[in-house]
Amino acid sequence: MAHISSTDHASILSTRDRETLLAHARRSIASGLEGERLAVRPDEFSAMLAAPAASFVTLRIGAELRGCIGTLEAERALIVDVVSNAYSSAFRDPRFAPVTRGEFDELDIHISVLSAPEPMSFGSEVELLAQLRPGIDGLVLEEGAYRGTFLPAVWEQLAEPHDFLRQLKRKAGLPVDYWSATLRVSRYTASSIP
Repeated sequence: MAHISSTDHASILSTRDRETLLAHARRSIASGLEGERLAVRPDEFSAMLAAPAASFVTLRIGAELRGCIGTLEAERALIVDVVSNAYSSAFRDPRFAPVTRGEFDELDIHISVLSAPEPMSFGSEVELLAQLRPGIDGLVLEEGAYRGTFLPAVWEQLAEPHDFLRQLKRKAGLPVDYWSATLRVSRYTASSIP
């Protein structure tokens, strides 16, 4: 299967492809409530949905987060990635109890299709902070066995680069004031559906 450039994969998805992704994310959760996993065959979908892409599926009820699971690397067809991440967001996010039937109709499903992560070069935290693009960049922070990511949507809650980076360090399991010459950071963008 050809790999489609994921610079802005979702922006070139047709309205129908976007609707298909949202519908299959919801079907995946509905199947999970019945104790089953929704199976999809990429060859039954458009070329865009069958192409490898990385995604996150975020679930909310009202303003409250209810689950968020995703992948950072494009290793499987976008439709497969979304179906799998929707199931995991609903039933395998360790921060939450599994979604219940009573919650199903209230779920707001949001899909983020990610570009390929690009390593950033910097010599200090000040240099790193100066390169960040609030509202645009998602970040992956890695230090040894520690790893964490924030989607670009997190800028809505953490608008200042300093706060964004500190909370990402915390999410990765590091102290908020941690710094090391071996710290690795990559950035990516995400297109949102809906």
